[in-house]
Amino acid sequence: MGKIKVTQVKSAIKRTQNQKRTLEALGLKKIGQTVEHENTPNILGMVSKVKHLVSSEETK
Repeated sequence: MGKIKVTQVKSAIKRTQNQKRTLEALGLKKIGQTVEHENTPNILGMVSKVKHLVSSEETK
């Protein structure tokens, strides 16, 4: 499996508690912070839940 790079681009202020917890579970705390995860169905599902707050790109 490859890796996915996730960057937070929008604030979590005024978002639902579930979205805030999803960002925290991904390891994102600040705007501009980037984390790298394995490209698994669990991670892809979490990214899709907060796709309006993050940008993602697939890496090898």
